[in-house]
Amino acid sequence: MKELDVVRLKSDFQGITAGTEGTIVLEYDGTAFEVEFFDKDGETIDVVTTPVDVIELTSE
Repeated sequence: MKELDVVRLKSDFQGITAGTEGTIVLEYDGTAFEVEFFDKDGETIDVVTTPVDVIELTSE
């Protein structure tokens, strides 16, 4: 995974529901990413430091 990839939460994380999509805006060290999560309307929910084990690439 790299910056600007679209990802999806595999499980609930910090109050954000599993399945929520986001965009990686910063890669730290390959084990965590800063991800901007957004709702179905494209509105930002939050920007969260997210460990790699709770996100996956979308098929887009």
